[in-house]
Amino acid sequence: MDNSQQQDRFVVLVVEDEYFIAEEIAQALKAHGVEVLGPVADISDALSQIELRRVDAAILDINLRGELAFAVADELAARSIPFVFATGYDSQVTPERHKTVPRWEKPYDVGSLTQHIAGLKSARRS
Repeated sequence: MDNSQQQDRFVVLVVEDEYFIAEEIAQALKAHGVEVLGPVADISDALSQIELRRVDAAILDINLRGELAFAVADELAARSIPFVFATGYDSQVTPERHKTVPRWEKPYDVGSLTQHIAGLKSARRS
């Protein structure tokens, strides 16, 4: 892949432990021309992907197999990588430092979620 193709790529990390939801999100993102990283289903894998791979944006479920994923949110924020929460938890669970992060509460409309992410891709090109 040449340099211009790499710059055109928009890589979204999907962090979701429910297989069918993760696959639905991944397919919808791919339909928008987004490169999907993952889906990954646990915190350590998510942190490894952020460390090792290019990530332009992320979709993050808060509860991953019983663990709260705010360490992943912290790492994304520290690297200025935009992300959204896609979760069954209401906003009361979200720490103050992440209260302004866009959120989709389950059951959410995958189309709306992926449109938002596609908008980030478009904004990056501007």
